[in-house]
Amino acid sequence: MTGAAQIPIEHVAIVVPVRDEEVLLPRCLSALTAAIDALSAVPEPDRPRVTVLLVLDRCTDLSARVAAHWTNFSRCEIDAGAVGVARRDGIRHALGRSLRSRTDAAASASQIWIATTDADSAVPPNWLVTQLALARNGAELVLGTVQPDDDLAAHELLCWETLHTIGEGHPHVHGANLGVRADRYLNAGEFAPVDRDEDVLLVAALRRLAVTEARTALIPVLTSGRRVGRSPAGFAGYLRDHVDVDQKNGIMNR
Repeated sequence: MTGAAQIPIEHVAIVVPVRDEEVLLPRCLSALTAAIDALSAVPEPDRPRVTVLLVLDRCTDLSARVAAHWTNFSRCEIDAGAVGVARRDGIRHALGRSLRSRTDAAASASQIWIATTDADSAVPPNWLVTQLALARNGAELVLGTVQPDDDLAAHELLCWETLHTIGEGHPHVHGANLGVRADRYLNAGEFAPVDRDEDVLLVAALRRLAVTEARTALIPVLTSGRRVGRSPAGFAGYLRDHVDVDQKNGIMNR
């Protein structure tokens, strides 16, 4: 990571798309609460304001009722059925509230950090502290890693870890573990309103802008290892397509 100017972050906007996640949503929101609490160790001049927006997208279960228990988190409902739309609309809402009273929106956007995760995932306690440290050192984009939970069988998890390169400078892109400075996000054209690969498309656009990125394994996000997910090409689809156990030979193919 080299080169970008250091700009103080005044506001962290966390946006979480939610679609029928009443079972896993409490884990997600408890983990976010712990990550926000960890910022209390950051000295006051450098400690940003943090907001969380849960985007309830076409939920038919009790996700909204679960979310209501976290009274410090904002909520909105949409009827898109597409994770790209949920992320995009949630960020627009969060940025609009943050920038509404400011006269120089472009300058203000450079002081806002957008962090995204998923409702079936649990961020680590150092998630925000680490992203902000990287941002203070010039990162405009932070790409973290994910780790499947125990919904993935032990032998499948072992093979997944063998195939999935984890380390500093890793090659992976996950909407469940992504941070980006708001001005660069807007310059890249926002999340595309699609139901798959919105994270990959955004990162490709950011790289065309030659943003300064940090690809780190210091903030692994625990995510669902289920094989049937809420998004047609989300992490569940990745597991189905790439973690294929050959029952006859006991070999994992990718």
